[in-house]
Amino acid sequence: MPQATDPTTGTPLKAYPALDKAGLDQAVAAAQATFRDWRKVGYAERAALLNRVADLLEAEQDALAVIMAEEMGKPLAEGRGEVQKSAFCARHYAENAEKYLAPVTLPSDATHSYVQHLPLGPVLGILPWNAPVWLAFRFGAPALMAGNTCLMKHDPHVPACAEAIAGLFERAGAPPGLLQNLPLDNPDVADAIRHPGVCAVSFTGSSAAGAKVAALAAGEIKPFVLELGGSDPAIVLADADLDAAVDTVSLSRIINAGQSCIAAKRLIVEAPVYDAFVEKLHARLAALKVGDPRDESNQVGPIARPDLRDNLHRQVQASVDAGARCLMGGEMPEGPGYFYPVTLLADVTGEMTACREETFGPVAVVMKAADLDDAIAIANDTQYGLGAAVWTAPERAAALAAQVASEIEAGQVAVNGIVKTDPRLPSGGVKRSGIGRELGPHGILEFVNVQQVWVGPKVD
Repeated sequence: MPQATDPTTGTPLKAYPALDKAGLDQAVAAAQATFRDWRKVGYAERAALLNRVADLLEAEQDALAVIMAEEMGKPLAEGRGEVQKSAFCARHYAENAEKYLAPVTLPSDATHSYVQHLPLGPVLGILPWNAPVWLAFRFGAPALMAGNTCLMKHDPHVPACAEAIAGLFERAGAPPGLLQNLPLDNPDVADAIRHPGVCAVSFTGSSAAGAKVAALAAGEIKPFVLELGGSDPAIVLADADLDAAVDTVSLSRIINAGQSCIAAKRLIVEAPVYDAFVEKLHARLAALKVGDPRDESNQVGPIARPDLRDNLHRQVQASVDAGARCLMGGEMPEGPGYFYPVTLLADVTGEMTACREETFGPVAVVMKAADLDDAIAIANDTQYGLGAAVWTAPERAAALAAQVASEIEAGQVAVNGIVKTDPRLPSGGVKRSGIGRELGPHGILEFVNVQQVWVGPKVD
């Protein structure tokens, strides 16, 4: 049974009944039935629905932010920002899906030959707890605008968030079965992936879990998209504006208490400015206030679960034991809830645990690079490849992007800016950070039938 726990206090919240096999079958049948009509609905009608949902998101952002704070510890300001971004995503696909999916004429020996993009059917979205609203819309908005129906299986620790999202669509007038909440126990997710009525799978989560999802989906010959873990590098070169770099990478590192796949996790600093960067970063991180996410004065909330906090502390201690300097934090706090202090580790090297594994918490890891080539080598020395950032002088940014981005093994690279997801741009990883892309014009093409149409007679 999905059971939420307030990570600020450790107090159990409301439990929700889990869906059994009969309930799963009923939900999939409803998604199939609705798909038969929804696939024929025009883009304008689909867009009108998503815009109504976006209106509700914007009107109810405060209430949704409170639910996120209660279930997974996100500060209220960040929660409101997540809801606003979700509304933007819905509106973006409402406006652009028809253009993204327009037929493409391709010359051949036909009188006319073209490619059209047709929906597949019910798509299963397996979603994590760390951005429960945003990730639902990142998955759902393009899939729905493409003409699919959506089955949304959230992490069992955020059941109220999942229920609230499904409720938005119901109140916006969505057809029954268009977007449904599947409150499955985790062991039952395999049944949903294998269900003959499910046509494709989208998964966001750890690399280990993603490998299992991929194996199951591939075994059923179903398309899938995986957005997995990351150990994102942020390279700071000697000519960078250190104050701007520090402000941005510290925000990237501690947003959602550091529990983000695309957070800056390895800060790789060129040797001439290494000490100055560490000093400025220390001051910036030390000014952050950790506490109840429902208190607007706090910037960092708790870790979502006790097992995640224990694992984070293990990673910190193993790195310190291997020679990292802990300049702040690094101690397990006493008291209620699952808080972990903002922690700064300096002089970290590539073989240390904080570099070899993904750190999911407010732990900044600083590494020294001799020069740009060394920094790129350090950045690529990881099993992950989600996002990366490079900081340099503004007048050098464009040239450096052309030079360096192609050498960095990551799905997206930001130069003098924060690595983020944007509905207008494709997002995804390489190596153990994922397969496929979400968002932008590329993301909506993941769950369509790219159908070739050849119209005769044949021409010479």
